[in-house]
Amino acid sequence: MSIHDHQCRTYSGEPFNLRALRGQVLLIVNVASQCGFTSQLRDLEHLYCRYRERGFTVLGFPCNQFAHQSPESALEFCRFAEHEYGVSFPLMEKVKVNGPGAHPLFVELKRQAPGVLGTAMIKWNFTKFLVGRDGRVIHRFSPRDGEAELSEALEKALDEP
Repeated sequence: MSIHDHQCRTYSGEPFNLRALRGQVLLIVNVASQCGFTSQLRDLEHLYCRYRERGFTVLGFPCNQFAHQSPESALEFCRFAEHEYGVSFPLMEKVKVNGPGAHPLFVELKRQAPGVLGTAMIKWNFTKFLVGRDGRVIHRFSPRDGEAELSEALEKALDEP
């Protein structure tokens, strides 16, 4: 199944058409406002601005499953991210990424790109999934991986037809 076949919503609850992003390279990230990695929002914005003209989009999904580090609503998260980090990439609905209530998009991302030792579970905020133009996951990055680690794989994905 392609990532583009999943239904999701924006931070304001409006339907978001993932199919409209076919042919683009995506970086899908579970984000949080009160995490030690929250400053990565700045790096993600930098990557988005640097590569969006080449067909790249970041999608941020607020998630409160890890130590309750994103307790606010998706709308409040959006305001925070815009104000504190200048985020302009699409911010989506608040989701669960693990367990029985996990959003189907994240279930598929984990299926296509298991974690260390084949574990499916997402371990923390800011786990990143690089998705190719064909809607298949190319690579799963850990929360610690930042702009430097992402750039090489991103450049390679953008160079693929």
